[in-house]
Amino acid sequence: MAKKFVLRWNYFFLIFISTLALGLDILPAKAQLKLYSPVPLSSEQEIIDNLSEEDIPTGEGGFARDYYIDLSKGDQVAVDLVSDDFDTIVLLIGEDGTKIGENDDGTDGSTNSLLFTRIDENGRYIVRVRAFGETSGGKFRLKVSRLKAVSK
Repeated sequence: MAKKFVLRWNYFFLIFISTLALGLDILPAKAQLKLYSPVPLSSEQEIIDNLSEEDIPTGEGGFARDYYIDLSKGDQVAVDLVSDDFDTIVLLIGEDGTKIGENDDGTDGSTNSLLFTRIDENGRYIVRVRAFGETSGGKFRLKVSRLKAVSK
């Protein structure tokens, strides 16, 4: 009788462990549920958004949020990032991951960011909004403007 009980217990235990192991393989990890998907951005459109701890960790204690915009060779752009809640940093990143430009503090002496650059290649670019240091974020305004050449 005791031998049957032990065999049944072992059988039950084996099924339980197998089910648990299979269940763990089938369920995705929580971090895998949120996929990377930058938000589309068009020039002259102002975005009002919120940077939070739900965004991309920077590895420096802060967070970042990405937007994408299609730009053409020869475009001259200004990327303006303003926040009363955190010290901003804005980056422009090319399709191949190279940093095209970055700005921490604008020329007005504030902690807002203003980046000017000329585009050398057609493509989809990432505009990354970041908080400086370990700041968690807050509300911000972002605008990308294509600058027009002055005709003589």
